[in-house]
Amino acid sequence: MAKDRLSWNEYFMRLAETVAMRGTCDRAYVGCVLVNSENRIVSTGYNGSIKGNAHCDEIGHTMRDGHCIATIHAEMNAILYCAKEGISVKDTICYVTHFPCLNCTKSLIQAGIKKIYYRNAYRMDDYAIELLEKNGIEYIKIEENEK
Repeated sequence: MAKDRLSWNEYFMRLAETVAMRGTCDRAYVGCVLVNSENRIVSTGYNGSIKGNAHCDEIGHTMRDGHCIATIHAEMNAILYCAKEGISVKDTICYVTHFPCLNCTKSLIQAGIKKIYYRNAYRMDDYAIELLEKNGIEYIKIEENEK
């Protein structure tokens, strides 16, 4: 009996969920994987503080307007690594555990991401959805254990 093989979407989403486990802000464990057209990982990111700074799980949260402002979101960490290393993210696909916030959505669009897959419909901002649709970027929810 042949073992069921994961689809690329489920494979990358599970990787994003694993990446999220490295997160250091317990308000939301989010993972992101950026993938090119050849199904190769370009970058990963998770929620955490600026490199060299204390993390929320060490000193607590720095809260403003209901948000932890010490945390860099997973999507931004994935993009910023590429910016630092000179790696293009143009036309990549984003796999992220939670629907991107408005600022991450804007950054993903500006960076040239062509599609977003997400698992959790977390705080889906109406304007983020409007921007994705206006810019022709598909956003697709992947259900748990989808093949």
